[in-house]
Amino acid sequence: MKRFVAEDSFWQLFPEAAIGVVVAEGMKSADEVSDEDKTALEGLLDRANVLAESHLTSDTISENAPVKAWREAYRRFKTKKGARCSIENLLKRVLKGKPVGTITPSVDIYNAISLKYALPVGGEDIDAFAGDLRLAVTEGGDAFLPLGEGETEDPTLAGELAYLDDAGAVCRCWNWRDGQRTALTDMSRNAFLIIECVEPERVDDCRAAIDELAELVERYLGANIVVKELITSDNREVVIAQ
Repeated sequence: MKRFVAEDSFWQLFPEAAIGVVVAEGMKSADEVSDEDKTALEGLLDRANVLAESHLTSDTISENAPVKAWREAYRRFKTKKGARCSIENLLKRVLKGKPVGTITPSVDIYNAISLKYALPVGGEDIDAFAGDLRLAVTEGGDAFLPLGEGETEDPTLAGELAYLDDAGAVCRCWNWRDGQRTALTDMSRNAFLIIECVEPERVDDCRAAIDELAELVERYLGANIVVKELITSDNREVVIAQ
C-alpha cells in the first residue's frame, strides 16, 4: 500500500491550503491514444491558453493575482534562487504571446487544466514511487536528479518544502521542478495527479479543477479513476495504491 501524506510541517506553513489528488490507473500509452483524440487535446490546450488570459490583468507577471499568491507562498520556505511556481512559468508564456504547446497526452491534459484555472497542476508515475509520497519541510540532502538536466544531482536544501519518498525528492520547492525518477512518460500507466491551492477563497476552483482533470483523463486516456480527493488540514492523507 502507498499513501500520500501532507505532514505537520506543511500545515504549519499553510494551514488553509487545499490539495486536489487524482489517481488514474490503466492509462493508455501515448501511442495508444488515437490521432483524433490527440487532435482534440491539442484543441483543448489551445483553448486553455486563451482562457488563461482572463487571469492576466497586468503586463507585469508579478502583479497578477495567481502569481502574487504563489510568490508570497514561496517566501515561507527555503527555495533555490530563482525558483518559481509552475503556474507562473505557464502564465508567463501566455503573457509573452508564446502559448504552451503540446508535449504528450497526459501532460497536455494537466497543463490545460492548470492554464484554465490558474492553479499549479502536476503529475508523477506512481509505479516509480519508493514507499509513501510525503509533502514536508525537509532537513536537506534528499537525492534529486532534475528533469531535463542530464545526470547532475541537485539535492534538497534544509528548510525546503518538497514532495519526498523513501528514495529522495520527487518534486522540489513544492511545485517548481520535477525529478527524472518519477516523471510521467509516454509509457506511464498509473498516475498521481495533483492540484495545489494556497488561496482559501479559491477552494471551489480547486474542486472544479479536480473534477475536470479526472473526467479528461478518463475520457482521453481510458483511465480508471480510483482516487479523487481534496486534502486539507482536516483530511491529511489518502491511499494512492494498494
